[in-house]
Amino acid sequence: MSALNLCYLSAGTYFLVGLLCGIWKYVGIVKSEKGVAHEYISILHRASLLYSFACILLGKFAELSSLPEEVNFYAALSAIVFFGFAQATYLIHALLKDTDNQFAKPYQLGNWFYPSFLLHVSMVLLIVGEVGGFLVLFWGFVRIL
Repeated sequence: MSALNLCYLSAGTYFLVGLLCGIWKYVGIVKSEKGVAHEYISILHRASLLYSFACILLGKFAELSSLPEEVNFYAALSAIVFFGFAQATYLIHALLKDTDNQFAKPYQLGNWFYPSFLLHVSMVLLIVGEVGGFLVLFWGFVRIL
């Protein structure tokens, strides 16, 4: 699979997830006395739609990159995997309804309270994966200007 195909496949998948979460959000709004869905349903809905367009942008930079296809593929994959990781955490919090802020102490996933280093290490890895993946693709484009 090419980097471009990976990006478009991910864009379509994330967009579909966003649309389906929109239905879930609507159901949550209708069932709520305050007329709002759970915070993490709303976050997942918005993030999925935004990540779908981010994947299209990654695809364009992969297409324009002067780097080898394999480098472009793994750079795009790095960002896309971490987009998915973020969405998975939003989904888990939405299903469990365990928090409305995953960064509020004590850190919690369902009934499990976990040490702060787990959250912070995962966030550092996410930053490196997303920003690093994009920087590689962007560099592949900039170096030919």
